[in-house]
Amino acid sequence: MDPRVVDIEIRLAFQDKLIADLDEVVQSLAKRLDVLERRLTSMAQSLREMPEDVGPADDRPPHY
Repeated sequence: MDPRVVDIEIRLAFQDKLIADLDEVVQSLAKRLDVLERRLTSMAQSLREMPEDVGPADDRPPHY
């Protein structure tokens, strides 16, 4: 068999493996991103529902 054809087949096999590995990484990151987006949305909703008088006060603590 022609060595060039063998070289091309080897490169193709490595590229197929690399593409499959990268696809797994992308899918994993997409899942993590979805989770983080849901958490962020939930936190933003919680902040919107929080009464305005609840939160960090600018007053000095009583021990001052």
